Amino acid sequence: MEGIKIVDTTLRDGEQTAGVVFANREKIRIAKLLDQIGVDQIEAGIPVMGGDEKEAIQTLVNADLDASIMAWNRAVVSDVKESLDCGVDAVAISISTSDIHIEHKLQQDRDWVLSNMVKAVEFAKKNNLYVSVNAEDASRSDRDFLVKFAKEAKEAGADRLRYCDTVGIMEPFVIHDRVKDIIEEVGIDIEMHTHNDFGLAAANALAGVKAGANYVGVTVNGLGERAGNAALEEVVMALKYLYNVDMDFSTEDFRQLSEYVSQASSRELPVWKAIVGTNVFAHESGIHADGVLKNASTYEVFAPEEVGLERQIIIGKHSGKKAIVSKFKEYGIDLTDQEANDLLARIRETAVQLKRALFDKELMYIYEDYKEEMEQEEGA
Repeated sequence: MEGIKIVDTTLRDGEQTAGVVFANREKIRIAKLLDQIGVDQIEAGIPVMGGDEKEAIQTLVNADLDASIMAWNRAVVSDVKESLDCGVDAVAISISTSDIHIEHKLQQDRDWVLSNMVKAVEFAKKNNLYVSVNAEDASRSDRDFLVKFAKEAKEAGADRLRYCDTVGIMEPFVIHDRVKDIIEEVGIDIEMHTHNDFGLAAANALAGVKAGANYVGVTVNGLGERAGNAALEEVVMALKYLYNVDMDFSTEDFRQLSEYVSQASSRELPVWKAIVGTNVFAHESGIHADGVLKNASTYEVFAPEEVGLERQIIIGKHSGKKAIVSKFKEYGIDLTDQEANDLLARIRETAVQLKRALFDKELMYIYEDYKEEMEQEEGA
């Protein structure tokens, strides 16, 4: 699993999320954050749309980023000309390969698909562009035709094939075998582009990598059409901790990036979001909190600081005595064993009444009321 590259398509597929529009200044900010983190290639948009879209792509090309800037195109020479006009160094040339798409969307035949793809690739290569050929709906394509498509793309000069699980119908075991088959049959670099319709986008992307794919297409927060794409932060951290592939990303900036994209896309970042959600390092259950207080690795695979988060010991219905003692120590209060037991009962009762965990200020109110009652009893 050496030499894996991350291709981020937040600015293209991410913005194709229904109802999402990025302002040009937001696109530029997102691209700079992606570059800062270490993304290898940024799919910046679709030049043939013209207007603001083309202007944003041109701005990114001139922003002196380390990442390669890729533009998305249909398998049409005029589209590629628009990309050339933007000054990008790479193009994605996309066309459907499944019969259902060819017949019902394109209303053409397989030969037409191959002919148009080859023409667009050859034109792009003549103009010294890096070319990714996107097999749209690859996961529903006939195996022999997909292999033929990949071979003709390679012969035309394509640098890689993007395997698109366009409607997210793959599962890891099947997609692993299919990607491995194409690599063995064709001998071309493969990029995984997986959608999350069944919640398997990240798993399918990783399965493709295990099969030999060396590029992974992702978006920040898993943004994308319908149920979204494989999430950048999930794929990078999974590669690092599950497959021992450290791509030297500045992962400590993940939370900042995720928050910015969440704000720019007007899509909430759930507290339970894998890797970057605030609940990833929040512990309430007494057993869990006790374990983390003794040794964080008991319930945390990596340190929260590694992705820009902080550990939280949440006090609520499920808290245990040791978490209560630890929380009050933060305020310089050393509870006796009796005080901790008495307060725990009150805290749990209040949490049930409020149907949530308690804020620190509420804990102090409970403590002050308790101490006042104890003093009154002693004075009686």
